Amino acid sequence: MTVGEIVARQPLLARIFERVGIDYCCGGKKTLQEACTAKGLDAATVLVMLDAASLMADARPVVDAAAMSLTALADHIEQSHHAYLKEELPQLVEKAARVAMKHGWRDSRLPEVAATVRALADEMFLHMAKEEQILFPLVRQFEQGGPATSHCGTIANPIRVMELEHDNAGGALARLRELTDGFKPNAEACNTHRALLAGLAHLETDLHEHVHKENNVLFPRALALEVQLVTAG
Repeated sequence: MTVGEIVARQPLLARIFERVGIDYCCGGKKTLQEACTAKGLDAATVLVMLDAASLMADARPVVDAAAMSLTALADHIEQSHHAYLKEELPQLVEKAARVAMKHGWRDSRLPEVAATVRALADEMFLHMAKEEQILFPLVRQFEQGGPATSHCGTIANPIRVMELEHDNAGGALARLRELTDGFKPNAEACNTHRALLAGLAHLETDLHEHVHKENNVLFPRALALEVQLVTAG
């Protein structure tokens, strides 16, 4: 099987080829062995990486967010969802720009896809910084017993901002879904385009889980804890 055929069947595996420097688009007609030899890579090792990535894409671990402490949940969100976004968003921005530049003549929606992905990435990086530097430390402070005070006044203020930004991100993803016909490639889509669409679909799933854990679990419990601390104090 050629590297292009591998990505055509499982577009998310494109990230493995990108990580090791194998061109799966223009160089997609090479077999895995040929592509690895050209790059001085061990084909068996790359194959193990591909197999592992394939299994991980199919098996998403179930996390019981409600059973976690607030500190553990904040840590989990940073270590899983934030880490994923920090690695994935720059790649999606690059792919979207490349696809728009090369194929914008064929689909006039592609430049808007690229602009929307870039705007979403910019907003999410700022959003994560606010959570990691302001909101999550405050949540951990509350769980350790207080004090239930901060320069924000009440924790409801940063939470309100985070929820608004979640809504904005959801709107951007809804627009991307509309612009890409539900993240479905047409027959003319190249492998980079297919990898972009698969990546956006995966981003949508991950962000839905991410926002659920915050909006429906972390934030309500943090607000309730603040009330308890204020009352006790």
